[in-house]
Amino acid sequence: MSDVAAQNGDTVSVHYLGKFPGGKVFDTSMKQEAISAGLYSPARDYKPLQVVLGRHQVISGFEDALVGMRINETKEITLPPEKAYGKTGRHPMAGKTLQFRLLVTNIKRP
Repeated sequence: MSDVAAQNGDTVSVHYLGKFPGGKVFDTSMKQEAISAGLYSPARDYKPLQVVLGRHQVISGFEDALVGMRINETKEITLPPEKAYGKTGRHPMAGKTLQFRLLVTNIKRP
């Protein structure tokens, strides 16, 4: 199954580390990374994020990056604002360039 590349319609489980250029971490699905970054919350369940590709459940650049990835593959991406939360708008991350490290842990075909 590890030779399967993620495509639209698949449910992809992905661990991620999100940071700003310069290295400040703003979000992660990994407990150890959260502790290291001083973001750990005991109320949060640290586990891979599940994304159904093609349903726009996450920001566009994040989803685009997952297409074609395989299980246990890691990818580093940098998203300009238009691929993240937009150049302008109400979202606190609007106008920001974001960096992510992605690790696909599972791919499930419908």
